[in-house]
Amino acid sequence: MYMAYKKFIKDIGILGLTQLVSAFSSIATLPVITKLLGAQNFGIWTQLLITISLVSTIASLNIPYALLRFLAGEKEYSKIQDGVWSSTTVMMITSLVAGTILIIFSKFISIFFGCSQFLIVILAIIIIFECLNQVFYNVLRVFQETSRFSIILVFQELGKAGLVILSVYLGYGLSGALLSFLVIRFIGFLILFNYTLKKVRFKLPKFLETEEYFSFSIPTIFNSISNWIIQSSDKYLVGFFLGSLFVGYYAPAYSISVFVMNFLVAPFSFLLPVILSKFYDENNTDQVKIYLKYSLKYFLLIAIPAVFGLSILSKQILSLLTTPEFAKQGFLVMPIVSLAMLSMGINAILAQIINIIKKTKIEGIIASISAILNLGLNFLFIPWLGIIGAAITTFISFTFLLIATYNYSLRYFKFKIDWLFIVKSIIASSLMALFVFWFNPSGLYKTISAIFLGILIYSILIVILKVFEKKEFILLKGLFKNT
Repeated sequence: MYMAYKKFIKDIGILGLTQLVSAFSSIATLPVITKLLGAQNFGIWTQLLITISLVSTIASLNIPYALLRFLAGEKEYSKIQDGVWSSTTVMMITSLVAGTILIIFSKFISIFFGCSQFLIVILAIIIIFECLNQVFYNVLRVFQETSRFSIILVFQELGKAGLVILSVYLGYGLSGALLSFLVIRFIGFLILFNYTLKKVRFKLPKFLETEEYFSFSIPTIFNSISNWIIQSSDKYLVGFFLGSLFVGYYAPAYSISVFVMNFLVAPFSFLLPVILSKFYDENNTDQVKIYLKYSLKYFLLIAIPAVFGLSILSKQILSLLTTPEFAKQGFLVMPIVSLAMLSMGINAILAQIINIIKKTKIEGIIASISAILNLGLNFLFIPWLGIIGAAITTFISFTFLLIATYNYSLRYFKFKIDWLFIVKSIIASSLMALFVFWFNPSGLYKTISAIFLGILIYSILIVILKVFEKKEFILLKGLFKNT
């Protein structure tokens, strides 16, 4: 079991670095598009990206996630084979249907976004590869190919950022940026498809387990769509009520907060479904509790100070990555959205309980209520409070989602939550934030210095406050020493 913990810690490190590179590559496009193309074009770009996310979520029917849940502990090769290629076939059909519908209505959609019809056609093609890649990425997860997954993801993200930046610099505008997105997704598809063929030999699908996959995945679609509504629909509504210019002001502050929190929670979201499903199916619930306890603790260890840091340095970060105009309009958005994303990260870990016990219907109901709440509050708050209202709505929705998930998941499966650790982390983060506020950095050099000094102060404080027990230090020391 020690070796399993060792691999878990090592994989978290690998995926953490991967997400750091991915977050950096995504953030790198911000100053290029905002400074060269302006707030309005950045608003259109943001709406195009969230449309890819929405349509691919619906078109996928969450079959890739069902594939992961049912094949994580599967030993029989023929079932793995049929599961992979049945899912790929279903995904091909649904993504082609979704892409065709987008092309048919491309003129209407382009008018709504205020962009050219050509961009919607490109977007439709991207969605086809996005859906297929979801299946192939989950094949990597099934076989716990963490290093390979990370290499491909880093290639895709850096390649996308590089091509997008180059195309914008060369004057090809949004069309060049979106075509760059398509090119890199197609190359990623070729790489992933080739790997899948080598790992799982092709066989005409018999759809043996497809009904069970649908039974598991269909309820989770409501969860995925609801999460999309909470995270992304506000940008549509900001555009509707205030115009694309204000989407451009809102999106950078929102995106930076999301990038940071996704970077922190992504390793756990990647690893836990496979590990917990395997242990739960083997009736090894003690190990499930241990992994949940320490996953939540390690996530909060970094996420809590990240929220404080993003809140204190919001104006400086936005000024460096965009322009003073963006910073002036959006700096209050970042603290609110950061808190919302903290709730989202905690919820992502707790929701693993609902998934391993296969109670996905209730997860869909909780998420749907949160989404309805989000839409209703957006219609109320955005006309009243502008982009700050959209941020407040996001926070309220994710907080409700977290409370509901917490109450429901722990009713079925309880594990120990270290509340004293959470209090100590908040105290350490508050003291760190006071120092950064007093330091009041401006410019690139001083802002980076403030970040590193903040990390150092927080690290010293968690040692002084004895955030970790002695046995936890010994365990971590042994794991990293032998990694």
